[in-house]
Amino acid sequence: MTNPMTAAELYRHGLQLLLAKDIPGWVDLWDTHGVLEFPFAPDGRPRRLEGKAAVGEYMRHYPDHIDLHDFPEVTVHQTTAPETIVVEMRGVGRLVKTDTPYDMTYIAVVTVENGLITSYRDYWNPLAASESGADFTGANR
Repeated sequence: MTNPMTAAELYRHGLQLLLAKDIPGWVDLWDTHGVLEFPFAPDGRPRRLEGKAAVGEYMRHYPDHIDLHDFPEVTVHQTTAPETIVVEMRGVGRLVKTDTPYDMTYIAVVTVENGLITSYRDYWNPLAASESGADFTGANR
């Protein structure tokens, strides 16, 4: 029997799935009861998604909005709890609708239990997103 991936390994694997536009594969990394939170989401946008199905529905059309090309900067910080990491990263690509460059920095706090994501708090900047023309705060739109 193999050991489940560490939180950092699972997170990095998830980034590769996003680059491959394998949203179902990315969603499969989630626990059935996992929670995705956007603490800085603007009014009218989801701040909390509860459950793997809700995360999947939210992310379903992500590649239709943002064509990710790379995560050139990814720094994973291990916390005192081995199942929780803090990630600083930068994603680059293009916005599909406008064919303009996309360049966003993120900080995420992620908890993994039994090899699956149980909690993901995504601290992205909605002001930078709106300035770039991105509308991924409601990725399922």
